[in-house]
Amino acid sequence: MPAASSALARFKVLDLTRVRAGPTCVRQLADWGADVIKIELPEKLDTVEPMGGPRDGPDFQNLHRNKRGLTLNLKDPEGVAILKRLAATADVVVENFRPDVKHRLGIDYAALSAANPRLIYASISGFGQDGPYADRPGFDQIAQGMGGLMSITGEPGRGPMRVGIPIADLCAGIFAAQGVLVALLEREASGRGQWVQSSLLQAQIFMLDFQAARWLMRGEVPAQAGNNHPTSIPTGVFRTRDGHINIAAAGHHIWERLAHVLGATAWLTDPRFATGGARSDNRHILQEEIDARTECDDSANWIERLNAVGVPCGPINAIDQTFEEPQVQHLGIAQTLDGVPYVGQPVTLTRTPGAIVSPPPARGQHTHEILRELGLGTAEVERLQARNIV
Repeated sequence: MPAASSALARFKVLDLTRVRAGPTCVRQLADWGADVIKIELPEKLDTVEPMGGPRDGPDFQNLHRNKRGLTLNLKDPEGVAILKRLAATADVVVENFRPDVKHRLGIDYAALSAANPRLIYASISGFGQDGPYADRPGFDQIAQGMGGLMSITGEPGRGPMRVGIPIADLCAGIFAAQGVLVALLEREASGRGQWVQSSLLQAQIFMLDFQAARWLMRGEVPAQAGNNHPTSIPTGVFRTRDGHINIAAAGHHIWERLAHVLGATAWLTDPRFATGGARSDNRHILQEEIDARTECDDSANWIERLNAVGVPCGPINAIDQTFEEPQVQHLGIAQTLDGVPYVGQPVTLTRTPGAIVSPPPARGQHTHEILRELGLGTAEVERLQARNIV
């Protein structure tokens, strides 16, 4: 199988992950060319209904491209022995079991790094590897709620609201991948591996960003602000003749430009709107005033007029409309392999670009190939298959 990129082609990654946070981490490595071996149970032993949809569904296909596939029964000592042989020459192991599972199986960081001190071992959990909540099952929406995001998402008075993507899962995976890359860089100096840990809860809290800082530094508890920016007014959703647009008039100079385009220069001296603090105090009145003007023309005209004078403004697209945007098409983030479109990486490298070079492997598709690389002969592989070890 060709490498997706030369950037990480020298690294071998063992992928023990499931569902979303772990596969998101590994996808970051696979798309940049790492030799990723996806390890799953033999089909006869896997009786659990998969979360995230079937293997041929868009979710699985998007998460697991650019990998090779190996089946391995880690509940059997022979299966564990094979994993340890693989880990002895691997650079990275990524897992997102419940924290106690890897210890029960004997495939935790201490067990695998004993024979390979250079190993980077990444663990992603719901709430951390230890502590009072470590044994709780982790799920994205639980982390969104516990991590504070749902309390600041949605319209005031309408109750908590989750965001429309599994943001805690995705960010935990991306941060874990970042941790792996940092550990690989550090290994170049020390020659030693280490245990990289992330969790949905940590990732979600980190993503609160300035909202968390408002509490930690000023004691302010942010509330729901709906489509309005909590601190930069007016920034939000405004009605037009044929729909809605986003306008972000952050800062006084942009506010002045907005007032001029809307034909409302009187706002600049109106005590209700003349300063940022006044606009914040009177945000609902200002929203109505702006709506009354933007409703007089179509979205496309406002987007053109406002952007022309440096007022950030844009459409509110459905997903299909997003991929029809000329700029989105120019960026090429939708990438096609064998007629199947995937969501590509959002980062471009000029010398060592990433690519989507192979669809997700069938379960165990490369088992014979990988075990031959480990030194096992055909007869031995067939014996292991007969015993449902691979």
